[in-house]
Amino acid sequence: MDGTRKKSNIFFQILFSIIAILYMFPIALILMNSFKTELAITTDRTFELLNANNFAGFDNYFKAITSQGFAQSFWYSFYITISSVFLIILCCSMCAWYITRSNNKFIKALYYLFVFSIIVPFQMVMFSISQIADRLSLNSPYTICIMYLGFGAGLAVFMFCGFVKGIPLEIEEAASIDGCSMLETFFKVVLPILKPTMITVAILQSMWVWNDYLLPTLVLDIKKYRTIPMLIQYFRGSYGSVELGPMMASIMLTIIPIVIFYLFAQRYIIEGVVAGAVKG
Repeated sequence: MDGTRKKSNIFFQILFSIIAILYMFPIALILMNSFKTELAITTDRTFELLNANNFAGFDNYFKAITSQGFAQSFWYSFYITISSVFLIILCCSMCAWYITRSNNKFIKALYYLFVFSIIVPFQMVMFSISQIADRLSLNSPYTICIMYLGFGAGLAVFMFCGFVKGIPLEIEEAASIDGCSMLETFFKVVLPILKPTMITVAILQSMWVWNDYLLPTLVLDIKKYRTIPMLIQYFRGSYGSVELGPMMASIMLTIIPIVIFYLFAQRYIIEGVVAGAVKG
C-alpha cells in the first residue's frame, strides 16, 4: 500500500511539474523576447539571447515606459484596481455579514441572487453596459469602480458568507453587551476575524481588475483614458505592423506588480478559500 501511494505521489508530482512548465513557458517566452531586437523577434525562432545581434538590453523597456503614455495608463490601472477592490471588500463583507445574521426570507433570497450572478456570462450584459455607464456617468477611471463592485460582488459575497457562518454568534453578542453598536461590532469584532478571506478576495479581484481589458474598453473613452491592458494594443502601427519588443516589455511590466502582490499574500489564498468553503 505504501509503495502504491509513493508511486502515485511521484506520478502527480511529475504531472503537476509538467503542467507548471507549460503555464510558465509563455511568460518565459515573453521575458526573453522583451530583451531581443525587433528583427530578432520576428526572424530568430530560437531561444538565443547571448548573440550580441539579438540582444537589445533594456531599450524595449525604455520605449515601453516613455511612449504611448505608459505612466498615465499605469496610474489609471492602479487607481481602478485599488478603488474597486476596496469597495468590493468593504461593501461585500458588510452585505455578507448582514445576510448571514438575518432571518428574513427576502434577504436569504438575495444571497442566491448573488450566487446566481457568478454564472451569468459577461457577454449577456456587455451590449447595454456602455449606455448605462454614460447615463450614470460611470465612464471615467474614477467612477468605473462602481461597475466593478457590481460584477465582483457575487463571488465576494459567496466567500464572505461562508466564512461569517463559522464566526460564533456569542462574540458579537458580547460586543453588544459591552455597548457596541452594529457598525462598531462589525468593524471592531467581525472585520478583523475576516482577514484571511479579505486577503483572498483582494488577490482574486485584483488579478481580475488589473488584467481586465473588456470592461474598460466598453466603458471608458479610449481617446482620454487607457488602462495598461488597453495601452498594449496601441503598440500596433500602420498597415498592421506591431512593435513587438516594446509590447513584450510592457506586458512584463504589467505582470510584475500583480505577481509581487500575489507572492506576498499567497499563503492566505488556500486558507481563505478552504475556510469559506468548509464553514459554509
